[in-house]
Amino acid sequence: MADKKEQDFKKPDDFIHKLISVISPETYSQKTAEEDGKDIDLVKEIRKITKKSLEEGKGYKSAVGKAKTLKMTDLPLYQYDEAKADPFNLWGIKSPTERHELVYDAPAEGLEPIYFWLLDTIPNLYSKETYKLVDNFVSSPGSGHFSEMQGKATQMQQEVSRTMGNVNTVIKSVLNLVYDLKEFKLRLKPYEDYEKADSGSQEKFNWLLSLKQIWLDNVDIRKGRGSINALASGELDFVTLRDAFMALESIEQIKKKADEKGALDLNERVRRILQQRAQEFFDWIKESHNSLKQRFEIEKSYLRSQVSMLKLYSRWVKPYLKAAQKLEQNASSSAALVTAFNTVIFELALIASAEYKPGDDVDAEVLPAIFKKLNPKPRDYFPILILEFEFRSIPQKVSQRGDWAFGGRAKITFTSYALNNQELEALKKEVEEDDVESVFKLIQGATDDSLIQIQDDLNEILKSDEEKEKEKKEKEKKQVSSDNTNPFSALFSGFSFKKKEPEEWTPKKPIKPDNEYEKVIRSQAAIIARERCFVLFDILKKSKGMPSHPDPTEPM
Repeated sequence: MADKKEQDFKKPDDFIHKLISVISPETYSQKTAEEDGKDIDLVKEIRKITKKSLEEGKGYKSAVGKAKTLKMTDLPLYQYDEAKADPFNLWGIKSPTERHELVYDAPAEGLEPIYFWLLDTIPNLYSKETYKLVDNFVSSPGSGHFSEMQGKATQMQQEVSRTMGNVNTVIKSVLNLVYDLKEFKLRLKPYEDYEKADSGSQEKFNWLLSLKQIWLDNVDIRKGRGSINALASGELDFVTLRDAFMALESIEQIKKKADEKGALDLNERVRRILQQRAQEFFDWIKESHNSLKQRFEIEKSYLRSQVSMLKLYSRWVKPYLKAAQKLEQNASSSAALVTAFNTVIFELALIASAEYKPGDDVDAEVLPAIFKKLNPKPRDYFPILILEFEFRSIPQKVSQRGDWAFGGRAKITFTSYALNNQELEALKKEVEEDDVESVFKLIQGATDDSLIQIQDDLNEILKSDEEKEKEKKEKEKKQVSSDNTNPFSALFSGFSFKKKEPEEWTPKKPIKPDNEYEKVIRSQAAIIARERCFVLFDILKKSKGMPSHPDPTEPM
């Protein structure tokens, strides 16, 4: 058993603690550092790096190399209750974190009971939800555990490879369908605009000319010497036939007598041929339009099913990708890991949080009533526990199914922090991205990114007629509303008389430092975090029959 306090974090898995000092440098980073023989303002430097990094979409990890975490210090001369009763002295800011380390070596006992005992005890002091931040392992190459894990990893990788082949096939199908449907839309446009145009209008006649040209170039031309173009330019000398066909607006126009209004001035031979071809043309308009619409709807339904299949494949392959990544042996190297030994090392990290409510301290008359009425409302602050495990085990196979028992040495580190809701969200996002980014890059690049590139086309093609009509009506309604704007109110449209709402924060934006009220709230949350950190550490020691003491500020 060991209890270490005044020390730096120098462990290989120091990433989480340095990340916290980058996310909240005013509280958890050293204030100055020596660089090129000069002292620099480390907090200012970290803020500068993170601002640029967030603008570039890289997150907080870029500044981790610059970070220097605080040393652990005790609350001088004060117990936790005394420190909480003196909030404006900011004892939680002066000494914001606490760290305890427990080493438990029991080769004959399993390591799982320690882990699950802590996992079940944490909700009594913190919220029910506990997040796993780190889960790494590494086996010595000569062990049976190594061979079995590698076999499982290979199986997962093969499944990923097979599914990704299906993904690529579906993506090619989606792309071909999108381009086909875009072409279908272009071919359908003359039909739709011809039907929508007012009868007798120039617009309707123009779209009819377009359809006539399509019919001449693709349908009538198959008649060879009997086509309209061949008859008009060939030896049969029907020179007026093409012009009469292009001038024709309806089949009834041919049936009119020469002295009637709108009749075509044609001889009888040309009229007979034109009547037969015009009938073919107008029948073709109806049949070809219906056929194109039917094919368009069939391919659109097929595209919808292919997109759904692509998303389904994405869901199927992600568990295998994640499993393959988790089966990679990526824990930090250690002198305990000897090639020929039967050894395995685990690294785990959990984060637990509990909400601190300033209103409770107001009710207890520790804080003044103004902390219930602050406007704008301060951010929420949470006492945080980072629980880290380093397990060194000699694995023993206990069944033919591949079940293993792990007994050995466990080093457990308890560290307290106090973070606001923005910092906590940023921390979880950064750790999650660091863990998952490399895992899902392949599938996201193959599916999500590919769909994003053609998302506008997909939205336009797959959108139903009802949705299009609804959007059109909403657009017209907005247009009418803007046209009826009060001219007097329009004069003052450049002025705002409403109270400006605070800009919503997202993890892509820098986190603002605490204001004076928030410093007091963080200080109280930090003291609570320190207290609960020690309580959990103390309970674990007592559960294992180890010596304990009631005063965490006094050395053992």
